[in-house]
Amino acid sequence: MRVIVVDDDRVARLVAGAAVISLGHEAVLAASGDEAWAAYVERGADVMLTDWVMPGVDGRELCRRIRAEPDGSYTYIVVVSSVSDRGDVMAAMEAGADDYIAKPLDPADLAVRLVVATRVTLLHRRLAHHRHELRRLHRQEALAARTDPLTGLGNRRSMDEDLVVLAARARRYEHHYWLMLCDLDRFKEYNDQHGHPAGDTVLAAVAGALRQSLRAGDSLFRYGGEEFLAVLTETSLESAMETAERLRHRVEGLGIPHELNPPSGMVTISAGLTALTGSVDMAVARADSALYAAKVGRNRVAWRLETDLVSVPAPADPGADHVLDAVGREATG
Repeated sequence: MRVIVVDDDRVARLVAGAAVISLGHEAVLAASGDEAWAAYVERGADVMLTDWVMPGVDGRELCRRIRAEPDGSYTYIVVVSSVSDRGDVMAAMEAGADDYIAKPLDPADLAVRLVVATRVTLLHRRLAHHRHELRRLHRQEALAARTDPLTGLGNRRSMDEDLVVLAARARRYEHHYWLMLCDLDRFKEYNDQHGHPAGDTVLAAVAGALRQSLRAGDSLFRYGGEEFLAVLTETSLESAMETAERLRHRVEGLGIPHELNPPSGMVTISAGLTALTGSVDMAVARADSALYAAKVGRNRVAWRLETDLVSVPAPADPGADHVLDAVGREATG
């Protein structure tokens, strides 16, 4: 054990230190409460063997400081003093001391007290370890409860909780968020043809592609089944559409064969886009409605506003650029 011995009397300090060393422990000698506190702050201590009456930081103040340390390892405090008044003994206990020894110090008596100190500090270490493990397990369980195990994305519960916060932030600070609800095209057919393990591999790959394509301020959740919901921090419909189209192209660019998904023959997504305005439930419902419209042609992005306006891009010429005007009509340039 590491024992800090503090006494303003040099002889008493040396005698106590020699006794501690003879019992097989490390002794750190301090001539004042200030020195003892500095040694404690630097490396801590298993035992503080302290005089009670000292100039400056006395035994009472030293006890209080040690006990006020948050979440520190437990230090067993033994007050050694020539003052044997019962009131002082009680004051030492109330200040945080664990034991009290009257001077002159008896090495045999000290040996007994240090045996007790060893047991008590060991018990506190075990308790601290158990508390740490419980906190770690609690954090793991809390994270698992909000995480989809297949993709590592936030799950539906995480999505619901985060959307409430983001919607409130949007109302209060006029932030702009867009919801992009996307769905893998003809994924049931893929599972039927290749099996669910292969389907899970595709879901994980698509989730990774979407996540890598989003910015740090964006969020992505597994909505359920083969559906994902992205929260985009864009300021306008045009910029949100550009992001959504980039994500759509990124998934198609994975080049995962899907013979039952013509005309590309690759795994693709369709997406519905809406602003996170009004209630969360209504915003998600609008995104779902826009997704339904996009699924009519597949591998495209549709959007819907609170005015119930729905815009679905027409089948695209691979070489054409598509721009949405202010009322949601598509112009090809």
